[in-house]
Formats: sequence, structure tokens, C-alpha cells
Amino acid sequence: MQGFDDILPADGLAGCLVGRIWIDAPYVCVLRADGVYDLSGLAPTMSDLLDLSDPAAAVKTHNGTLLCSLDTALSATFNHPGGTNSFLAPNDLQAIKAAGVTFADSMLERVIEERAKGDADRAAEIRQDLQTELKLDLASIKPGSEEAATAKARLSMEGLWSQYLEVGLGPDAEIFTKAQVLSAVGTGALIGIHPKSSWNNPEPEIVLAVNSRGEIKGATLGNDVNLRDFEGRSALLLSKAKDNNASCAIGPFIRLFDNSFTLDDVRAAELTLKVTGTDQFVMTGSSSMKRISRDPADLAAQTYCAEHQYPDGFMLYLGTLFAPTQDRDAPGKGFTHKIGDVVSISSPKLGTLRNEVTTSDKAPEWTYGIRQLMKSLAARGLV
Repeated sequence: MQGFDDILPADGLAGCLVGRIWIDAPYVCVLRADGVYDLSGLAPTMSDLLDLSDPAAAVKTHNGTLLCSLDTALSATFNHPGGTNSFLAPNDLQAIKAAGVTFADSMLERVIEERAKGDADRAAEIRQDLQTELKLDLASIKPGSEEAATAKARLSMEGLWSQYLEVGLGPDAEIFTKAQVLSAVGTGALIGIHPKSSWNNPEPEIVLAVNSRGEIKGATLGNDVNLRDFEGRSALLLSKAKDNNASCAIGPFIRLFDNSFTLDDVRAAELTLKVTGTDQFVMTGSSSMKRISRDPADLAAQTYCAEHQYPDGFMLYLGTLFAPTQDRDAPGKGFTHKIGDVVSISSPKLGTLRNEVTTSDKAPEWTYGIRQLMKSLAARGLV
């Protein structure tokens, strides 16, 4: 896998970067100029840390114990992922949620998947037909507005309505469970594609870190690994398309909100994607949060609301503008992953999340759950 020189944000350690590191168990930590420091005395879990009234201020004034140097941790993360001193996904007890169809461009790709019934060979033809048939600037329409309702009625009359256009234009966002608590993998780890999938792609996204009160306290990067063939065959296969072993990558660190990084930085974030294959194939892409159809705060509010609370907080994928159409093997076949692909997702304020692709049955099994974490915290006298 490629190196780790670009893992930190462009401004280095100017922000408050917190995460989790494996020592003999997961430790909540902060990155500082002279090393990686334990935050267990301040907060035993990341969930507890985000529940503080001002997490960034609390972290900056907490001394903690030096665990290792930053170089040691980064080297371990990429050379011995999951081993001593390696970084983990920065979240722990939070539910892992995702918002779907939040960009107009990728919304059309979901419609294409639906019409193609998961068959990648039909995608190019359907894409061309839709571009001819849809004579609306969907990106300019605010979801849930009167204009959106008018567009919905028109598309329905023309036989062009879709369940994806419903959540893309309607008042209710698509919010689903991406993965289980503690199942996410971090930077440097393998990510998993279902072995039966023949049409899939990475999804570069911003992930909000939200506490138990529904307050957004920071953000990180995520790869919402996506199986286009499974979901295209049936929306009822969403759980199989999204929630598989190692199919959820989050990291490298949570950047807490402070005077160097706010929700407005999330709203203005630019993400870049690079996929490098062992077959010399290279694909690049981008996703601009400036073009999102729903504000990040609205998506968080539609997740945490009067009808649904999260006592341990949640991580929320915000969706992506990126939808790959670049052909890999043959004209009209589009893109799909191959074993050994290296996926790098970057944003200047958040650093780089980098993972290598395998299949979910070949990735390391998910074995460390909530019971193990509670036993570890109890043994250390933290709960």
C-alpha cells in the first residue's frame, strides 16, 4: 500500500485530532506534536468524549500519558494494521448511520442502477436515455419544496418517477444503518467487497461525529463501500449491499470543532478520490460538499429527532457526489473494484483515509465487540 505522508490534514496538527489506537486494547487518544497521548482519564470512550460540552477545549487542557510517537503509530497502522500501536476507526459506541441520495448527480446513478436491475452492461444506454428524458435541473431543486413537489408530479406523469427521486427530492431524507457498532475499520485496514458482487465502487464521504444530544462535535472521512448490482436488483437488498465484513471505513481521525474547524468547513469541503489497481488502472474523482442537496445540520436533525434518539451518539455519512462511470475493462462496462485496489479519500482539513480492497470473506473477521470493550474498560478501572 502507498505511504502515509499525507494521512494528516494539510495544516498538520493545527486542529484537534482525536481517534483510537490499539495498545493491548482500544485507547481513546489525541495526536500532538510530540506523540500520541492517552485520553482515557478524560473520557474512556469516544462516545463519552463527544458528550463533553466542549470536547476540543477539554482535550487541549488534558495532559494524558504518552502512548507512542506519531511515526510509530502511523508505521504500525500501515505495516501491521490491527496490531500494537496501530490506529483504529476513531468511533466506538456510536451507531453508524448514513444518508443516501443527497446529491443530484449521484441520485441519477441510483435511478440507473434501479432501471438496470443491477446489470452493469445496461448502465451506459440507460444513462444516455435518462439524460435525454430528464429535462429538469434537479441539482437546483431544494428537497421538500413546492418546486420539488411540482417536479415529482411531472416526472410521475411521464413515467419517470423512482424511489430514489423520492428521497432525493421529497421532504424525508434517506437515513439508514450503514454498519454495526464497533464494526468499522480505520485507515490502513483492508476493506471488503461482497465476493458475489460484480458491480461496485467506493463512495468518498464526510462523516459527522454527533453526540447523544444530537450535537455535531466534529467530522472525519468515510468510504461507504457500495454494491451497485445488489442494490440495483432490489432496494430490499440495501442491508446486504451496505453492511458486510470490513465494508465500512472511517477515519483517519475525528477533527473536533474549534476555531480552526467548524461546520462551515464541512459545508465547503472538497473531497478527492484516487483508486490505484494492481492492473495499473487509475481512477480519480471528487465530491464537493457545496453541491449537497440537504444541509449537513438538516441531515443530523432528521437522524436525531423526537422520533429517534441515540444515547451513545452516532456517526453520519453525508452521501457523495461521486458516481463512477469510467470504463475499466471494456467500453460500456463502467467501473468495478478488483482485489488489491488501493482507495485513497482525501480532504485538506481532514487528511487521508486509505484502504486496500479485498473481499468480505477474506478480510479479517470482526471479533471485537461491545462486551470485549466493556471488559477491557472495567479491567482498567474506567467503568
